[in-house]
Amino acid sequence: MEDKDFLQFIDRIKHKTGIDLALYKEAQMKRRLTSLRVKRGYHTFEDFFEAMTKNQELFNEFLDRMTINVSEFFRNPSRWEVLEKKILPRLLNEKGKIKCWSAACSTGEEPYSLAMLLTRFMPLHEIDITATDIDEGAIAKAKRGLYTERSLQDAPKDLIGKYFKKDGITYTISEDIKRLIKFKRHNMLADAFDKNCDLIICRNVMIYFTEEAKHELYHKFAASLRTGGVLFVGSTEQIFQPQQYGFEPEDTFFYRKM
Repeated sequence: MEDKDFLQFIDRIKHKTGIDLALYKEAQMKRRLTSLRVKRGYHTFEDFFEAMTKNQELFNEFLDRMTINVSEFFRNPSRWEVLEKKILPRLLNEKGKIKCWSAACSTGEEPYSLAMLLTRFMPLHEIDITATDIDEGAIAKAKRGLYTERSLQDAPKDLIGKYFKKDGITYTISEDIKRLIKFKRHNMLADAFDKNCDLIICRNVMIYFTEEAKHELYHKFAASLRTGGVLFVGSTEQIFQPQQYGFEPEDTFFYRKM
């Protein structure tokens, strides 16, 4: 009965939002959403769904729980160093101005990290970054650009000094950097992908998807990149047999479209 209740919930969410929870790893997703349902006092997923349709705050909390919005600036700093010293110089040498996409950008730390890094290579007005996420609450936080000291622990000190204003225990990112990012809602599993990207960053989200969903997404990322463009993935997301998607490894966790 409990399984049927959850399966109906998945079906109703898909009809209401276009989000297909069946493409996420079931055990992880079910555990996370059950914990939220119980915490909010609903005995069944049917009751929980009915309540969500009437209460926007509850629905936003569901989205937040589903999308695991945990992010930091320059997460895994050694990989960002490879991006700065090896990947970006090649891409910029080939094109001068590059088109970048931060997919599943959560609360903005990743696209802002990229924007700040690019200021070391080019004038602000030449930086072109689109950042997307399925969770409009996360996008709203990203647009506010307000962060804790903890999320900045790996950010280079010179960039913190240049592009953040400290106010008590929080840091606000400068308007100069905010203006460089076009934030919008996007469901990677359902919506069309842009074309001719030079760099796509999608880190620490693929681990939540089924193998079938991952397989489809890697094909879509490859189609979205120009030849020679790069997909930068998270440190637990190595792509096995990248050639099947038209990729070749350029460095650890960086895949170049062949």
